[in-house]
Amino acid sequence: MPFLSVSRRVIRPASAILLACGVAAGCSSSTLEITDPDVLNVSDYQTVAGATPLRLGALQDFQNVFSGNLSIENVVIVTGNISDEIYSTDTFDDRLFPNQRAMVENLPAMDGFYRNLHRAREGATQAILVLQKFAPTPVQNIGELYALRGYTETFFAETYCSGVPFSGQKDGVTYFGDPLTTAQIYSRALASFDSALASAGTSTTVQNLARIGRGRVLLNQGQFAQAATAVSGVPTSYKYLTAHSTSSGRQENGVWNALSIANSRYAIVNREGGNGIDWLRTPADPRIPWTPSTRVGFNGTSTNLPTQGKYARTGSAAVAEGVEARLIELEAQLRADTQEARDAVFAGLNSLRSTGITPAMAPLPGSAPTTQAAAVSLLFEERAIWLYLTGHRLGDLRRLIRQYGRTANAVFPTGNLPSPLAGTYGNDVNAPVPFDERNNPKFKGCLDRNP
Repeated sequence: MPFLSVSRRVIRPASAILLACGVAAGCSSSTLEITDPDVLNVSDYQTVAGATPLRLGALQDFQNVFSGNLSIENVVIVTGNISDEIYSTDTFDDRLFPNQRAMVENLPAMDGFYRNLHRAREGATQAILVLQKFAPTPVQNIGELYALRGYTETFFAETYCSGVPFSGQKDGVTYFGDPLTTAQIYSRALASFDSALASAGTSTTVQNLARIGRGRVLLNQGQFAQAATAVSGVPTSYKYLTAHSTSSGRQENGVWNALSIANSRYAIVNREGGNGIDWLRTPADPRIPWTPSTRVGFNGTSTNLPTQGKYARTGSAAVAEGVEARLIELEAQLRADTQEARDAVFAGLNSLRSTGITPAMAPLPGSAPTTQAAAVSLLFEERAIWLYLTGHRLGDLRRLIRQYGRTANAVFPTGNLPSPLAGTYGNDVNAPVPFDERNNPKFKGCLDRNP
């Protein structure tokens, strides 16, 4: 079956229903055949009253797959593991193979992530249809869901190979999607962000969420000037944040859980595979706070793991922020490939250091690079640090290959694997679509594994 969420679960107090029936009481089997009150079926949410819990469930599904999930795998962790932001201290292939750039189609943890990403995408789609029919106002509720759907589609394009199918439901009937190229997925995401803007009403929160999403997609499409135009009105101070709590494991901040607890399955890595960035600077860069510790990884052999300070157990995570808008504008400016542009971008990066964080940071040392290659490297390093552990790094490494002519083994980790692992990194620059998708008769595997 394709990866869909047919019913919607709504959180209720644990004390809402209490049913007990002992064997000695002679209960009939029909007594135990009750309807789960925590589940909304199709007929339940096709009403004015059902529209709101459906919308809230869709928002939680997105939050769960972006930065939540006690079982760890979410957008931030998966993309960080495949790129150079974090590495696996696990003993399971589910997490080791993505980190080693040597993935196969059958990795259960990655399967779960893929399902959750589709669940968030299709959940937003179904909620939009119900809101349009039963609860069309306030219109920004619809715009927000369009925007979040656009982000899930963007994550598919940035994370996976070409050929991801988007299956769904129409009039209660499941249909199988055709494999889409990466370019087609970006076009689909752009359409979702356009719909978000059209449905944002007067909400600047939704407008800016959609504008940054549009800019991100246009940047991936190589439309740099259009990307800068898309984000030009977004304030640097803007943030669209997830919200986490300890109400359930699903609602905790999964990034904190992956990187901060005892026997954690991941850890911050420094200059991974020779090409990785120096994340663990001393003193710590305020954009990547960390502290030393004596924690041991899940494998029992990775010791003294640094503890990240960006996320707390109930801390929020930024899906989109105004700093990204400024970085998009600077990258578009750098495309001029002149010394004047390199000087202006260098000044812009220093301006961001004084306005994008409190307290302000010291300016970059020295002066602007005098070659385009060095200027691109500096911009992408600053971008990586500003957007650390927000789900951007994998897409950016792929763009360095696709748009700037870098080779895969010049930007991704390469060479010998770090101890205690043996062997070398592979050649993957994205994740394969999981094997379970082959239940879709239209899907025969990745169309290609290109960046």
